[in-house]
Amino acid sequence: MKVIKIAQVPSPSVSADASVLDAVRTIQRAKSGACVVLDNNKLVGIFSERDLMLRVVAEGLDPDKTAVREVMTTSLGTLTTEAETSEALELMVSLHIRHLPILEKDGSLAGLLSVRSLLRDHAEDLGDQLNSLEAYHAADGPGG
Repeated sequence: MKVIKIAQVPSPSVSADASVLDAVRTIQRAKSGACVVLDNNKLVGIFSERDLMLRVVAEGLDPDKTAVREVMTTSLGTLTTEAETSEALELMVSLHIRHLPILEKDGSLAGLLSVRSLLRDHAEDLGDQLNSLEAYHAADGPGG
């Protein structure tokens, strides 16, 4: 399955100049764990709950006075809308990340994929496979 089918579209986003408090409110409204950070509509980073805890709270910074650009993660893994969910899982595991920006072929932002959505989709797929196998074995009885 293509990653864009299970990504959050549109993705929660904030400007790089937004305050951390604004970013947290964006994440809260979106019921997400992260938001992408844009500068002139270009992806420049991601701000996550982990960034909040380690770079804001632990450092004693004021979330209302700290700009997201000061505490966001800038080394990003990304995939395009054409990528398969298996590629996304492999990349997220290898980079130890829980949120992955999904880009259009032209590099513009298409959505945000969470590992939670990815694992939910994978669990549903495994459940479908199990049901199919159970139906196959049930039909293979006497006279079947």
